[in-house]
Amino acid sequence: MKESLNLTGNYFPAEFSKHFATVMIWCERKGSWVRGGELARPAFSAVIRAICAGEFVYLIVSDSSRESAEVALSDVIKKGRVKVITIPTDDCWARDIAPTFIKKGGSLAGINWNFNGWGGEYNGLYKVVRDDEFASEFLRKVNIPEIDAHPFVLEGGSIHSNGAGRLLVTEECLLSKGRNPNLTKKEIEDTLKKYLGSREVIWLKRGICGDETDGHVDNICAFSDQNTTILAWTDEGEQGEICRENYEILKSHGLEVIKLPLPETPVTVTKEELDGLEFEEGEDRREVGERLAASYVNFYICNAGVIVPQFGDKNDKVAVEILARTFKDRKIIPVYARDIITGGGNIHCLTQQIPE
Repeated sequence: MKESLNLTGNYFPAEFSKHFATVMIWCERKGSWVRGGELARPAFSAVIRAICAGEFVYLIVSDSSRESAEVALSDVIKKGRVKVITIPTDDCWARDIAPTFIKKGGSLAGINWNFNGWGGEYNGLYKVVRDDEFASEFLRKVNIPEIDAHPFVLEGGSIHSNGAGRLLVTEECLLSKGRNPNLTKKEIEDTLKKYLGSREVIWLKRGICGDETDGHVDNICAFSDQNTTILAWTDEGEQGEICRENYEILKSHGLEVIKLPLPETPVTVTKEELDGLEFEEGEDRREVGERLAASYVNFYICNAGVIVPQFGDKNDKVAVEILARTFKDRKIIPVYARDIITGGGNIHCLTQQIPE
């Protein structure tokens, strides 16, 4: 059911608020996932099991991937912690293609943004066939009202809310020529405020170097509470300049900033991984040695705790320790995510929360 455009009273809850459920999509795209997802599925399963310890999980599958999901997660499906729903998609980045869930007059609604594959014909990663239809189809199946925001292009990973009217974004992404080139910065900001009920949009400059999403904010900065941000950090090179610039912006808005180091050793595509990928015509292709945008800030805050990607790096333990001090009342759940980052994103990119 599509809602009218009366958006008075819209409220975008923070990720750290209580969830009813999380949306995830089972991996199978051969151009993203080695051997069609075979290597990554144990990591997906670990994330799903961690989440469903504290909330319900909607797991989206295709006809061809349903069996592998049901085998991998048979116990939690039988317990009713995971509900499997068949909806065809192009890939599995639920953060970007699922609805952005808001509260409207005390009730739940989902915003259906225009998804164009992270840049459309300008610099998109693949031709979108089914992903833009996913949000509407999911809302219909779970009977949550839909707010259609088309033709405004937005991915869920490009926004972060503190639940009190503040929104984090990056200029690199939202002002990209592949998103809404006919709109001014102010018009984009006004659109976000209208749909999300935000009163302030904090514009960081850039995200993680080499991030193929054009610098999604969820890979470089996140709110841990209403007044505290966690910022990906390094002192070195161009990325160090980006981090310092974003730090000054956050401080200028009166926010506390906690620095979370990036992996010490760059995470790159291996020959073995590349040999296990099958690209479609026109799809963005990876290369051996290509640097992946690995970041510990791509964690997911769920009811059961904070799920943190691990890369087999010296800073894995450092990141867990910093987050444990930051989220004192939450369990920190490290998940080895090397086989997820090969797909281009990480744990936060795979998830989309539905607020309670």
